[in-house]
Amino acid sequence: MEREPRASEAAPEGAVLFAWGANSYGQLGLGHKEDVLLPQQLNDFCKPECVRRITGGGGHSAIVTDEGGLFVCGLNKDGQLGLGHTEDVLYFTICRSLLGCPVQQVACGWDFTIILTENGQVLSCGSNSFGQLGVPHGPRRCVVPQGIELLKEKVVCIAAGLRHALAATGLAIFAQHDSLESHPSSSGIVFQWGTGLASSGRRLCPGQTLPLFLTAKEPSRVTGLENSKAICVLAGSDHSASLTETGRVFTWGRADYGQLGRKLESREGWKLQSHDSSLPCSGPQKSMPSCLHCLTGAAEVSCGSEHNLAVIGGEGPASCPLCRVLVVGQLCLPPTPIPADRQLVPLTRPGREAHTRCRAGPKGGTCYSWGWNEHGMCGDGSEANIWAPKPVPSLQSSLGLLVGCGAGHSLALCQLPALPVLGQHPKVTGPSPDAAESAKSQEAMDRETGRKDNQKLLLKA
Repeated sequence: MEREPRASEAAPEGAVLFAWGANSYGQLGLGHKEDVLLPQQLNDFCKPECVRRITGGGGHSAIVTDEGGLFVCGLNKDGQLGLGHTEDVLYFTICRSLLGCPVQQVACGWDFTIILTENGQVLSCGSNSFGQLGVPHGPRRCVVPQGIELLKEKVVCIAAGLRHALAATGLAIFAQHDSLESHPSSSGIVFQWGTGLASSGRRLCPGQTLPLFLTAKEPSRVTGLENSKAICVLAGSDHSASLTETGRVFTWGRADYGQLGRKLESREGWKLQSHDSSLPCSGPQKSMPSCLHCLTGAAEVSCGSEHNLAVIGGEGPASCPLCRVLVVGQLCLPPTPIPADRQLVPLTRPGREAHTRCRAGPKGGTCYSWGWNEHGMCGDGSEANIWAPKPVPSLQSSLGLLVGCGAGHSLALCQLPALPVLGQHPKVTGPSPDAAESAKSQEAMDRETGRKDNQKLLLKA
């Protein structure tokens, strides 16, 4: 989940943007296409202290400023940068078609982008091969952001997965087939479009009729959430989640890595149990949203590619030094707390990555990374997977303010340490004892897993 930055959280003077990881398409904004294993400082394309949000997709990146400007770079073969052409862009560039239309939030899918404006309108650009732009009869790609006309009412949150997208609205008017139908509830309705989750649904419920929201190429109400009001929607590669106003977390979609936070039958037998035949695909109802009761009271949720993070306790991370962080899916099942000495707070929704980056709670500000690291996106200078949260070594002396991830790259907004007093020597921060763990040990663990993350797809040209 991406929290709306408060005025007191504005980035201070001297903030600096860093980028590292996969860079085959120039998604780091550094002006070249070579992978980068250590954080590198970005040139000032905008005032870093004005950065509001950072995020990334399959091979592109996006940054939103306090003034509502949208800067983009990276892979653009389907027009996902919204610049009116299909050439890759190696530096962060302002999206001029949106000048005069302030952007509130941006969500990057694999090869498409969803944009939420400050007036609650949703725009999309990029590939539409799977209906992920929410324009069912539109072209296969769109190089300039266009409005999703079937979302008539104000939207308050958006999310993008590999080939699907989500929105939570302020007023409950939703698309059903080719018509709009009004409903009395006042807010918190979740829409989904794009067929990215349909294949998972068919595996879960063979021979059954899938819910419309899994197969629609236009915004369709997510059924199963009628008795809750969503304040946030999130997406991994092939799964979705919503956080309600009462702190309940619902998940649905692909589950083979445990990313839904609940056990399913074996892959060999998605056995249908006795069920209400009036419900579409209601077997175990695994294709429908289901509440994770162990996460009730969640203050924040963040979806990675095949895993998730949740913060539980208090009224939110900024006021809750005792909040617990739980990981779900690729790292562990069921949801499991990170040890108490690793209190982390997610700052932005990572996107479709198999790596995750956070900073510590309000007193810490340390940038941590863990997970898949083939392209160096964990920022420790190696390409060995990181199996537990560890500080990014070269950023340990900097205060982490905002972070964002793409499929294989990372970005961070940091406050640099104050310059030393004349005559003093600057303190050089080396890797933590954890970060100095033998790379051989990690490589042995990699071999033991016997598989490669499915997120490698297309990252290298």
